[in-house]
Amino acid sequence: MSTSDPNKLMAKADKLTTLSLTRWSADWKSAVLLYEQAANAFRVARNYEKAKLAFEKTSKGQEMLSSPWDAAKHMESAASQAKEMRSWSEVADFYRRASELYMQCGRSQPASDALAKGARALEDAVPDDAIQLYTDACEILEEDGKEQMAFDLYRAVTSVYIKLEKYTDAATFLLRWGLAADKCNASNSQCKAYLSAIIVYLYTHDFKQAEKCYNDCCQIDAFLRSDQSRCASKLLSAYGEGDVEEIKRVAQSSTISNLDHVIIRLARKLPTGDVSSLKSDASKGEEEPLDENDLT
Repeated sequence: MSTSDPNKLMAKADKLTTLSLTRWSADWKSAVLLYEQAANAFRVARNYEKAKLAFEKTSKGQEMLSSPWDAAKHMESAASQAKEMRSWSEVADFYRRASELYMQCGRSQPASDALAKGARALEDAVPDDAIQLYTDACEILEEDGKEQMAFDLYRAVTSVYIKLEKYTDAATFLLRWGLAADKCNASNSQCKAYLSAIIVYLYTHDFKQAEKCYNDCCQIDAFLRSDQSRCASKLLSAYGEGDVEEIKRVAQSSTISNLDHVIIRLARKLPTGDVSSLKSDASKGEEEPLDENDLT
C-alpha cells in the first residue's frame, strides 16, 4: 500500500468516510491511515496543496476518533504545507486550530508553541498577525501560571514591534514582561525589561514618559536596588543635563550590553533628538525667581 498512488489512497479514504445506501457508518480508523499515507507521499513529492488537504483530512479523522492530540499534530503538518504555499491566512488558521486541539488535551505549553510557530512563519509577510499570535500564545501561558515559559515570546513580540517602529507598543509589552517576571520571581529579567522600556521611550525622544516609567518602576524594590535602575538614573540625569557625551557613555555600559540586541541597537543611537532643550527646561524650573510680593 505504501507504494500506491496517493490520489488513489485519498479516493479510497474518501469512500470509507462517505455514507451511502451500502455504507451506513464511516470507517474513520481505516480512512485515517490512508489519508496519512497519502499526505506523506504528497509531501515527499512536494505537492503542497494536496499534502495540505490530506493532512487536514487526517486531522479531522483523528478528531472523529476522539484523539485531539493526534489531530493537533496533523493540523500542524497541514500548516507547514500551507507555509510552503505562502498561504498565510491558512497558516494562521491551522496553527490556531492546532492550539485549540492541544487545549482540549489540557496542554497549555504545546498549545502556546503552536501559536508561536504560526507567528514565526508570519513575521516577515504579515507582522501584525504574527504579533496577535504571539500575544495569544503569551496569554495561554499566563493564564496557566507559566509566565517564565513565555519569556522568549515577550522578546519576539518586542522585536516585531520595534521592526514596525511601533515603539509605544514595544514599551508596553516590555512592561508586561516585567510584570510577568515579577510573578515568577525572575527579578533580573524584570529589571532588564523595565530598563529596556525606558530606553525605548528615550529612543522616541519622549523624556517625560521615560521619566514617568522610571519613577513607576522604582516603586518596585527589586528594580530600585538594581544595576538597571542605576543605569536608567544615569541616563535620565544625562538627558536632564543635556550631556550628549554622558548619554553615549552610559549607552555603552555593560548593563545595557547585557540587554537584548534590539534594545542595544536603540540605546547605541541615543540621543535621537536635541537634548539641550531639556537642559534649558530644567534650568528654568530651578532658576525661577521668588516673587516676594506673590503670597499665593
